[in-house]
Amino acid sequence: MKKAIFILIVLALAAGGVYVATGKDRGQRVDRLASRDEPVAVRTTAAKVQPMPVIVEAVGTVEPQHKVEVRAQTSGVLNEVLFKEGDRVKKGQLLFRIDERALKAALDQARANVARDEAQLREAEKQRERLAPLADKEYITRQEYGQAAASAQALAATAEANRAQVEAARVNLSYAAIHAPISGRTGSLSVKEGNLVSAATTTPLVVIVQTQPVNVAFNIPQQYLGEVRGTGDGMRVEIFREGGAPVAEGKVVFVDNVVNSETGTLLMKAEVPNEKETLWPGEFVTARLVLRIEPKAVVVPAIAVQPGQQGPFVYVAENGVAKMQPVTVARQVERLAVIGEGLQGGEQVITEIPYDLSPGKAVVVQGEQQGESNVASESFPRDEQKPSPSPDGRARTSNQPPDSLFKGSTPSLDGRGRGGG
Repeated sequence: MKKAIFILIVLALAAGGVYVATGKDRGQRVDRLASRDEPVAVRTTAAKVQPMPVIVEAVGTVEPQHKVEVRAQTSGVLNEVLFKEGDRVKKGQLLFRIDERALKAALDQARANVARDEAQLREAEKQRERLAPLADKEYITRQEYGQAAASAQALAATAEANRAQVEAARVNLSYAAIHAPISGRTGSLSVKEGNLVSAATTTPLVVIVQTQPVNVAFNIPQQYLGEVRGTGDGMRVEIFREGGAPVAEGKVVFVDNVVNSETGTLLMKAEVPNEKETLWPGEFVTARLVLRIEPKAVVVPAIAVQPGQQGPFVYVAENGVAKMQPVTVARQVERLAVIGEGLQGGEQVITEIPYDLSPGKAVVVQGEQQGESNVASESFPRDEQKPSPSPDGRARTSNQPPDSLFKGSTPSLDGRGRGGG
């Protein structure tokens, strides 16, 4: 009897616990349903129509316009080095002195040979002049007079040859003083003072590169060839270092006459004055080329564009309800995304996305975000975050969102043009 009563008590307690738990879960579900119906606070900004630049960005290499390997043109001991490694030198500046004693001796010997030949030539000319009237009166044979004239002519030729030897010796002597052939900056010295240098040595004494101005070589996708040719030389190019502000500006001076069939890119070069030597030869930089200005581009803040399974989209606040609007992102310029399709301008785009926002969700607009569309169309905009340049140097369209934000025909990040822009 007691056992049956105990079992009944246990069953009653279990039933009460199930009832309490069920009631609690029911209350939580009711609370969740109630919160789902409550509107969420959002911030919006209007999709704007404004001029925006069409930009191509590519990894470039700084190249000197002139590079000279300074070599010895005569053999001898290097007596003096008249500059320091890394110095900036001017054209014609004396750089090296080689021992010139042997070269001076050779020049003196050549001059002496000329003096001897000229003396012999004068005597031969006098002898021919003395024999000429005797030959006319037939006091001597014509053969004797011919021999005297030939001797004078031979000595004249010998004197002329030795004059050439003097000039050659003078040139060789000038090689003992080595001057800078161009203005630029010197590299490291391969030979120090006191060492023997030779004209047969393949290693240059020093290399001079011109740093003012310099060229920046870069490649752009072939899809932009028509716009480049239509604009012609003189297009402005802005130079950046990764993650930084623009450091220099130049203009296009060279467009290659062929497209690289392996990469589908076109080589271009921009000349940069580089007065302060901001750019260094061999340095990797980012070149940004403005092809044209799109007068009526629809732009929204880039943070408003969300990736989705069907492509990028934005949330639009319409009649107090969040609406998911698919879009096509043409390109990104600084903090702005240029919309190719999906928006016409004027739509209230939600810029701050709450975690529980979904299509059809009731929303309350707290305020409109300001200051996101002040990119001047005539300026060179700058990325907030730049992608790392690809090691193959292929071009990429500037300021691109992640690949997931692109749909359809757009530029790829590896530099192979697929439309867009």
